Amino acid sequence: MTLPLVIYRSLRQHALSTVITAGSIALACGLLMCVWTVKTQSQVAFTQTTGGFDAVLGARSSKLQLVLNAIFHLEASPGNLAWSDYEAIKRHPAVKAAIPIAVGDNLRGFRLVGTLPELFASVEYAPGKKYALEVGGRVFQGGAKEAVAGSFAAARLGLKAGVTFHPFHGLAFDEKNRHAETYTVVGVLTPTNTPADRVIWIPLAGVQTMSGHDPRAATDVSAVLVQLRAPTAGFMMDMMYNKQGNRLTFAYPVGTIIAELFGKIAWFDQVLTLVAYLVALVAAGSVLASIYNSMSARRRDLAILRALGARRRTIFGAVVCEAAVIGALGALTGYVVYFSLLAAVASLIRTQTGVVIEVWHWQPVLAYSPLAMIGLCALGGVVPAFKAYQTPVAETLAPLA
Repeated sequence: MTLPLVIYRSLRQHALSTVITAGSIALACGLLMCVWTVKTQSQVAFTQTTGGFDAVLGARSSKLQLVLNAIFHLEASPGNLAWSDYEAIKRHPAVKAAIPIAVGDNLRGFRLVGTLPELFASVEYAPGKKYALEVGGRVFQGGAKEAVAGSFAAARLGLKAGVTFHPFHGLAFDEKNRHAETYTVVGVLTPTNTPADRVIWIPLAGVQTMSGHDPRAATDVSAVLVQLRAPTAGFMMDMMYNKQGNRLTFAYPVGTIIAELFGKIAWFDQVLTLVAYLVALVAAGSVLASIYNSMSARRRDLAILRALGARRRTIFGAVVCEAAVIGALGALTGYVVYFSLLAAVASLIRTQTGVVIEVWHWQPVLAYSPLAMIGLCALGGVVPAFKAYQTPVAETLAPLA
Protein backbone atom coordinates (compact mmCIF):
# COMPACT_ATOMS: atom_id res chain seq x y z
CA MET A 1 0.00 0.00 0.00
CA THR A 2 3.09 2.28 0.21
CA LEU A 3 3.03 3.38 -3.45
CA PRO A 4 -0.70 4.31 -3.61
CA LEU A 5 -0.37 6.12 -0.29
CA VAL A 6 2.58 8.17 -1.54
CA ILE A 7 0.65 9.11 -4.69
CA TYR A 8 -2.49 10.01 -2.73
CA ARG A 9 -0.61 12.19 -0.23
CA SER A 10 1.25 13.97 -3.00
CA LEU A 11 -1.95 14.71 -4.96
CA ARG A 12 -3.68 15.97 -1.82
CA GLN A 13 -0.72 18.10 -0.83
CA HIS A 14 -0.68 19.75 -4.27
CA ALA A 15 -4.43 19.74 -4.80
CA LEU A 16 -4.68 23.10 -6.56
CA SER A 17 -2.06 22.33 -9.20
CA THR A 18 -3.56 18.84 -9.60
CA VAL A 19 -7.02 20.25 -10.28
CA ILE A 20 -5.75 22.88 -12.73
CA THR A 21 -3.58 20.35 -14.59
CA ALA A 22 -6.36 17.74 -14.71
CA GLY A 23 -8.71 20.45 -16.03
CA SER A 24 -6.41 21.24 -18.96
CA ILE A 25 -6.14 17.52 -19.69
CA ALA A 26 -9.93 17.19 -19.60
CA LEU A 27 -10.29 20.05 -22.07
CA ALA A 28 -7.74 18.52 -24.44
CA CYS A 29 -9.21 15.02 -24.21
CA GLY A 30 -12.82 16.19 -24.56
CA LEU A 31 -12.00 18.47 -27.49
CA LEU A 32 -10.10 15.76 -29.33
CA MET A 33 -12.90 13.21 -28.89
CA CYS A 34 -15.56 15.74 -29.91
CA VAL A 35 -13.72 16.85 -33.07
CA TRP A 36 -13.18 13.26 -34.16
CA THR A 37 -16.75 12.18 -33.42
CA VAL A 38 -18.36 15.14 -35.17
CA LYS A 39 -16.12 14.63 -38.21
CA THR A 40 -16.86 10.92 -38.60
CA GLN A 41 -20.54 10.94 -37.61
CA SER A 42 -21.46 14.01 -39.64
CA GLN A 43 -19.80 12.66 -42.77
CA VAL A 44 -21.67 9.36 -42.46
CA ALA A 45 -24.96 11.07 -41.59
CA PHE A 46 -24.83 13.57 -44.44
CA THR A 47 -23.68 11.14 -47.14
CA GLN A 48 -26.40 8.66 -46.15
CA THR A 49 -29.14 11.31 -46.07
CA THR A 50 -30.69 11.20 -49.53
CA GLY A 51 -34.39 11.37 -48.71
CA GLY A 52 -34.72 8.08 -50.56
CA PHE A 53 -33.70 9.61 -53.90
CA ASP A 54 -30.80 8.83 -56.18
CA ALA A 55 -30.56 12.13 -58.04
CA VAL A 56 -31.89 15.65 -58.42
CA LEU A 57 -32.83 17.34 -61.70
CA GLY A 58 -32.76 21.13 -61.72
CA ALA A 59 -31.81 24.27 -63.57
CA ARG A 60 -28.27 24.62 -64.89
CA SER A 61 -26.03 25.03 -61.83
CA SER A 62 -23.57 23.13 -59.68
CA LYS A 63 -24.62 19.66 -58.58
CA LEU A 64 -23.81 20.50 -54.98
CA GLN A 65 -26.14 23.51 -55.00
CA LEU A 66 -28.97 21.37 -56.34
CA VAL A 67 -28.50 18.68 -53.70
CA LEU A 68 -28.20 21.16 -50.84
CA ASN A 69 -31.35 22.95 -52.02
CA ALA A 70 -33.57 19.97 -52.88
CA ILE A 71 -32.43 17.35 -50.33
CA PHE A 72 -31.12 19.38 -47.38
CA HIS A 73 -33.20 22.56 -47.90
CA LEU A 74 -30.17 24.77 -47.27
CA GLU A 75 -29.19 26.54 -50.50
CA ALA A 76 -31.28 28.89 -52.61
CA SER A 77 -32.83 27.44 -55.74
CA PRO A 78 -30.61 28.04 -58.80
CA GLY A 79 -33.70 28.58 -60.95
CA ASN A 80 -36.80 26.84 -62.23
CA LEU A 81 -37.46 24.18 -64.82
CA ALA A 82 -40.59 23.78 -66.88
CA TRP A 83 -43.37 21.35 -66.06
CA SER A 84 -42.62 19.63 -69.34
CA ASP A 85 -39.11 18.79 -68.06
CA TYR A 86 -40.67 17.09 -65.05
CA GLU A 87 -43.05 15.13 -67.25
CA ALA A 88 -40.22 14.10 -69.57
CA ILE A 89 -38.06 12.62 -66.83
CA LYS A 90 -41.06 11.04 -65.14
CA ARG A 91 -41.87 9.15 -68.35
CA HIS A 92 -38.27 8.00 -68.85
CA PRO A 93 -38.12 4.18 -68.69
CA ALA A 94 -35.08 4.27 -66.39
CA VAL A 95 -36.89 6.36 -63.77
CA LYS A 96 -38.77 4.57 -60.99
CA ALA A 97 -40.26 7.73 -59.43
CA ALA A 98 -40.02 11.49 -59.94
CA ILE A 99 -41.33 13.98 -57.37
CA PRO A 100 -41.34 17.72 -58.19
CA ILE A 101 -40.78 20.36 -55.51
CA ALA A 102 -41.17 24.14 -55.46
CA VAL A 103 -39.55 26.48 -52.95
CA GLY A 104 -39.46 30.19 -52.27
CA ASP A 105 -41.51 30.78 -49.12
CA ASN A 106 -41.09 30.30 -45.39
CA LEU A 107 -42.92 30.31 -42.09
CA ARG A 108 -40.86 32.29 -39.58
CA GLY A 109 -37.59 30.98 -40.99
CA PHE A 110 -38.69 27.40 -41.68
CA ARG A 111 -39.00 26.56 -45.36
CA LEU A 112 -42.26 25.86 -47.10
CA VAL A 113 -41.78 23.24 -49.79
CA GLY A 114 -44.48 22.50 -52.33
CA THR A 115 -44.73 18.91 -53.50
CA LEU A 116 -47.18 16.14 -54.39
CA PRO A 117 -48.97 13.88 -51.87
CA GLU A 118 -47.18 10.92 -53.52
CA LEU A 119 -44.02 11.89 -51.61
CA PHE A 120 -45.61 10.71 -48.37
CA ALA A 121 -47.54 7.80 -49.83
CA SER A 122 -44.94 5.92 -51.85
CA VAL A 123 -41.40 7.13 -51.08
CA GLU A 124 -39.09 5.46 -48.55
CA TYR A 125 -36.89 8.23 -47.09
CA ALA A 126 -34.57 5.46 -45.81
CA PRO A 127 -34.51 1.72 -46.56
CA GLY A 128 -37.70 0.23 -45.13
CA LYS A 129 -38.93 3.55 -43.72
CA LYS A 130 -41.82 5.59 -45.08
CA TYR A 131 -43.14 8.91 -43.86
CA ALA A 132 -45.73 8.54 -41.11
CA LEU A 133 -48.08 11.01 -39.48
CA GLU A 134 -48.86 11.54 -35.83
CA VAL A 135 -52.19 10.16 -34.64
CA GLY A 136 -55.10 12.19 -35.97
CA GLY A 137 -53.21 13.69 -38.91
CA ARG A 138 -53.46 13.16 -42.64
CA VAL A 139 -51.63 14.17 -45.82
CA PHE A 140 -52.73 17.39 -47.51
CA GLN A 141 -54.98 17.26 -50.57
CA GLY A 142 -53.45 18.37 -53.85
CA GLY A 143 -55.50 21.50 -54.48
CA ALA A 144 -56.27 22.55 -50.91
CA LYS A 145 -54.61 25.19 -48.75
CA GLU A 146 -53.35 22.58 -46.32
CA ALA A 147 -49.98 21.73 -44.85
CA VAL A 148 -48.05 18.88 -43.27
CA ALA A 149 -45.38 20.00 -40.80
CA GLY A 150 -42.09 18.26 -40.12
CA SER A 151 -41.66 17.22 -36.49
CA PHE A 152 -38.87 19.68 -35.65
CA ALA A 153 -40.57 22.64 -37.33
CA ALA A 154 -43.85 21.76 -35.64
CA ALA A 155 -42.21 21.63 -32.22
CA ARG A 156 -40.45 24.97 -32.69
CA LEU A 157 -43.47 26.77 -34.15
CA GLY A 158 -46.14 25.14 -32.03
CA LEU A 159 -47.91 23.60 -35.03
CA LYS A 160 -50.46 20.82 -34.76
CA ALA A 161 -53.50 19.64 -36.68
CA GLY A 162 -56.04 22.44 -36.98
CA VAL A 163 -53.60 25.35 -36.58
CA THR A 164 -53.69 27.99 -39.34
CA PHE A 165 -50.85 30.21 -40.59
CA HIS A 166 -49.90 32.73 -43.27
CA PRO A 167 -46.78 31.97 -45.37
CA PHE A 168 -44.06 34.58 -45.85
CA HIS A 169 -42.34 35.26 -49.16
CA GLY A 170 -38.67 34.39 -49.55
CA LEU A 171 -36.39 32.00 -47.73
CA ALA A 172 -35.53 34.47 -44.96
CA PHE A 173 -38.26 35.55 -42.57
CA ASP A 174 -39.49 39.14 -42.93
CA GLU A 175 -42.72 40.21 -41.27
CA LYS A 176 -43.42 42.63 -44.14
CA ASN A 177 -43.53 39.83 -46.75
CA ARG A 178 -46.59 37.98 -45.46
CA HIS A 179 -48.80 36.31 -48.06
CA ALA A 180 -52.57 36.74 -47.92
CA GLU A 181 -53.31 33.00 -48.17
CA THR A 182 -54.22 31.08 -45.02
CA TYR A 183 -53.07 27.46 -44.68
CA THR A 184 -54.33 24.86 -42.21
CA VAL A 185 -52.07 22.22 -40.74
CA VAL A 186 -53.70 18.83 -41.27
CA GLY A 187 -50.87 16.62 -40.05
CA VAL A 188 -47.47 16.46 -38.37
CA LEU A 189 -44.83 13.97 -39.50
CA THR A 190 -43.32 11.64 -36.96
CA PRO A 191 -39.57 12.30 -36.52
CA THR A 192 -37.38 11.03 -39.36
CA ASN A 193 -34.04 12.51 -38.21
CA THR A 194 -33.62 13.97 -41.70
CA PRO A 195 -33.92 17.48 -43.19
CA ALA A 196 -37.61 16.74 -43.82
CA ASP A 197 -38.21 17.39 -40.11
CA ARG A 198 -37.40 21.09 -40.63
CA VAL A 199 -39.81 21.60 -43.53
CA ILE A 200 -43.47 22.59 -43.76
CA TRP A 201 -44.91 20.76 -46.74
CA ILE A 202 -47.77 22.19 -48.79
CA PRO A 203 -49.35 21.28 -52.15
CA LEU A 204 -47.17 22.05 -55.16
CA ALA A 205 -49.86 24.25 -56.72
CA GLY A 206 -49.92 26.32 -53.55
CA VAL A 207 -46.37 27.57 -54.10
CA GLN A 208 -46.83 27.96 -57.85
CA THR A 209 -49.95 30.12 -57.64
CA MET A 210 -49.39 31.96 -54.35
CA SER A 211 -50.03 35.70 -54.44
CA GLY A 212 -46.97 37.76 -55.21
CA HIS A 213 -45.32 35.03 -57.31
CA ASP A 214 -44.67 35.52 -61.01
CA PRO A 215 -47.78 34.22 -62.84
CA ARG A 216 -45.60 33.29 -65.81
CA ALA A 217 -43.96 30.63 -63.64
CA ALA A 218 -47.24 29.16 -62.43
CA THR A 219 -46.35 25.69 -63.71
CA ASP A 220 -42.61 25.77 -63.10
CA VAL A 221 -40.90 23.68 -60.42
CA SER A 222 -37.67 24.26 -58.52
CA ALA A 223 -36.32 20.72 -58.85
CA VAL A 224 -37.30 17.11 -59.41
CA LEU A 225 -36.32 14.38 -56.97
CA VAL A 226 -35.53 11.20 -58.89
CA GLN A 227 -35.47 7.51 -58.05
CA LEU A 228 -33.79 5.28 -60.63
CA ARG A 229 -34.48 1.67 -61.50
CA ALA A 230 -30.78 0.82 -61.69
CA PRO A 231 -27.49 2.58 -60.84
CA THR A 232 -26.32 2.37 -64.45
CA ALA A 233 -29.24 4.59 -65.47
CA GLY A 234 -27.71 7.43 -63.50
CA PHE A 235 -24.61 7.54 -65.68
CA MET A 236 -26.73 7.40 -68.82
CA MET A 237 -28.85 10.34 -67.66
CA ASP A 238 -25.75 12.22 -66.54
CA MET A 239 -24.54 11.98 -70.12
CA MET A 240 -27.92 13.06 -71.50
CA TYR A 241 -28.45 16.11 -69.29
CA ASN A 242 -24.97 17.26 -68.28
CA LYS A 243 -22.76 16.47 -71.25
CA GLN A 244 -25.08 16.51 -74.25
CA GLY A 245 -27.40 19.24 -72.95
CA ASN A 246 -26.65 22.67 -71.55
CA ARG A 247 -29.96 23.73 -70.02
CA LEU A 248 -30.48 21.41 -67.05
CA THR A 249 -28.27 19.70 -64.46
CA PHE A 250 -28.64 16.12 -63.31
CA ALA A 251 -27.01 15.72 -59.87
CA TYR A 252 -26.10 12.05 -59.42
CA PRO A 253 -25.34 10.29 -57.13
CA VAL A 254 -26.46 12.33 -54.14
CA GLY A 255 -24.22 10.65 -51.56
CA THR A 256 -21.06 11.09 -53.64
CA ILE A 257 -21.79 14.77 -54.21
CA ILE A 258 -22.09 15.37 -50.46
CA ALA A 259 -18.88 13.37 -49.90
CA GLU A 260 -17.11 15.77 -52.25
CA LEU A 261 -18.29 18.64 -50.04
CA PHE A 262 -16.61 17.04 -47.03
CA GLY A 263 -13.49 16.60 -49.12
CA LYS A 264 -13.42 20.33 -49.80
CA ILE A 265 -13.70 21.26 -46.12
CA ALA A 266 -11.34 18.55 -44.85
CA TRP A 267 -8.77 21.25 -44.04
CA PHE A 268 -11.11 22.62 -41.38
CA ASP A 269 -11.27 19.23 -39.64
CA GLN A 270 -7.48 19.06 -39.80
CA VAL A 271 -7.15 22.48 -38.17
CA LEU A 272 -9.49 21.51 -35.32
CA THR A 273 -7.65 18.21 -34.84
CA LEU A 274 -4.30 20.03 -34.79
CA VAL A 275 -5.61 22.42 -32.16
CA ALA A 276 -6.76 19.46 -30.05
CA TYR A 277 -3.33 17.82 -30.37
CA LEU A 278 -1.58 21.04 -29.36
CA VAL A 279 -3.84 21.39 -26.33
CA ALA A 280 -3.01 17.78 -25.41
CA LEU A 281 0.73 18.47 -25.64
CA VAL A 282 0.39 21.60 -23.53
CA ALA A 283 -1.59 19.61 -20.96
CA ALA A 284 1.11 16.92 -20.83
CA GLY A 285 3.73 19.65 -20.49
CA SER A 286 1.80 21.15 -17.60
CA VAL A 287 1.91 17.78 -15.84
CA LEU A 288 5.68 17.70 -16.28
CA ALA A 289 6.07 21.29 -15.05
CA SER A 290 3.72 20.83 -12.09
CA ILE A 291 5.47 17.74 -10.75
CA TYR A 292 8.97 18.93 -11.61
CA ASN A 293 8.49 22.27 -9.84
CA SER A 294 7.32 20.46 -6.70
CA MET A 295 10.40 18.26 -6.54
CA SER A 296 12.29 20.71 -4.33
CA ALA A 297 9.51 20.60 -1.75
CA ARG A 298 9.37 16.81 -1.95
CA ARG A 299 13.09 16.03 -1.70
CA ARG A 300 13.08 15.52 2.05
CA ASP A 301 9.98 13.30 1.93
CA LEU A 302 11.53 11.22 -0.82
CA ALA A 303 14.79 10.94 1.10
CA ILE A 304 12.90 9.74 4.20
CA LEU A 305 11.19 7.08 2.10
CA ARG A 306 14.57 5.98 0.80
CA ALA A 307 15.94 5.84 4.33
CA LEU A 308 12.97 3.70 5.36
CA GLY A 309 13.85 1.19 2.68
CA ALA A 310 12.09 2.39 -0.48
CA ARG A 311 14.07 1.53 -3.59
CA ARG A 312 15.03 4.05 -6.25
CA ARG A 313 12.74 2.34 -8.78
CA THR A 314 9.86 2.60 -6.28
CA ILE A 315 10.39 6.36 -6.05
CA PHE A 316 10.69 6.58 -9.84
CA GLY A 317 7.50 4.55 -10.30
CA ALA A 318 5.64 6.66 -7.72
CA VAL A 319 6.28 9.88 -9.62
CA VAL A 320 5.42 8.36 -13.01
CA CYS A 321 2.25 6.84 -11.57
CA GLU A 322 1.33 10.19 -10.04
CA ALA A 323 1.56 11.79 -13.48
CA ALA A 324 -0.54 8.96 -14.93
CA VAL A 325 -3.16 9.37 -12.19
CA ILE A 326 -3.43 13.08 -12.96
CA GLY A 327 -3.87 12.14 -16.61
CA ALA A 328 -6.54 9.58 -15.68
CA LEU A 329 -8.45 12.14 -13.59
CA GLY A 330 -8.31 14.57 -16.49
CA ALA A 331 -9.33 11.90 -19.01
CA LEU A 332 -12.35 10.88 -16.93
CA THR A 333 -13.39 14.50 -16.59
CA GLY A 334 -12.80 14.79 -20.34
CA TYR A 335 -15.91 12.68 -20.91
CA VAL A 336 -17.97 15.42 -19.27
CA VAL A 337 -16.36 17.98 -21.59
CA TYR A 338 -16.89 15.67 -24.56
CA PHE A 339 -20.60 15.03 -23.98
CA SER A 340 -21.25 18.70 -23.22
CA LEU A 341 -19.51 19.87 -26.40
CA LEU A 342 -21.03 17.14 -28.55
CA ALA A 343 -24.55 17.81 -27.27
CA ALA A 344 -24.17 21.51 -28.15
CA VAL A 345 -22.75 20.77 -31.61
CA ALA A 346 -25.37 18.09 -32.33
CA SER A 347 -28.15 20.50 -31.35
CA LEU A 348 -26.72 23.17 -33.66
CA ILE A 349 -26.39 20.72 -36.58
CA ARG A 350 -29.94 19.48 -36.12
CA THR A 351 -31.31 23.02 -35.89
CA GLN A 352 -29.54 24.14 -39.04
CA THR A 353 -29.78 21.02 -41.20
CA GLY A 354 -32.19 18.52 -39.62
CA VAL A 355 -29.46 15.86 -39.61
CA VAL A 356 -29.09 14.10 -36.25
CA ILE A 357 -25.74 13.33 -34.60
CA GLU A 358 -26.03 10.56 -32.01
CA VAL A 359 -24.55 11.93 -28.77
CA TRP A 360 -24.37 8.53 -27.05
CA HIS A 361 -23.07 6.59 -30.05
CA TRP A 362 -19.91 4.65 -29.19
CA GLN A 363 -16.77 5.55 -31.11
CA PRO A 364 -13.33 3.85 -30.76
CA VAL A 365 -11.80 7.28 -30.13
CA LEU A 366 -13.66 7.32 -26.79
CA ALA A 367 -11.27 4.61 -25.62
CA TYR A 368 -8.13 5.49 -27.58
CA SER A 369 -8.02 9.18 -26.69
CA PRO A 370 -8.16 8.83 -22.87
CA LEU A 371 -5.62 5.97 -22.93
CA ALA A 372 -3.30 8.01 -25.14
CA MET A 373 -3.67 11.01 -22.84
CA ILE A 374 -2.82 8.92 -19.77
CA GLY A 375 0.22 7.53 -21.57
CA LEU A 376 1.29 11.01 -22.65
CA CYS A 377 0.98 12.31 -19.09
CA ALA A 378 2.96 9.34 -17.75
CA LEU A 379 5.64 10.14 -20.30
CA GLY A 380 5.62 13.73 -19.08
CA GLY A 381 6.31 12.42 -15.56
CA VAL A 382 9.52 10.66 -16.58
CA VAL A 383 11.71 13.78 -16.26
CA PRO A 384 10.65 14.68 -12.70
CA ALA A 385 10.72 10.95 -11.84
CA PHE A 386 14.34 10.76 -12.95
CA LYS A 387 15.11 13.78 -10.77
CA ALA A 388 13.45 12.04 -7.82
CA TYR A 389 15.39 8.88 -8.66
CA GLN A 390 18.67 10.79 -8.22
CA THR A 391 17.77 12.33 -4.83
CA PRO A 392 20.78 11.83 -2.53
CA VAL A 393 19.61 10.48 0.83
CA ALA A 394 22.53 11.54 3.02
CA GLU A 395 22.80 15.09 1.71
CA THR A 396 19.06 15.69 1.85
CA LEU A 397 18.66 14.41 5.43
CA ALA A 398 21.80 16.10 6.75
CA PRO A 399 21.19 18.87 9.35
CA LEU A 400 21.06 22.34 7.83
CA ALA A 401 23.29 23.83 10.58
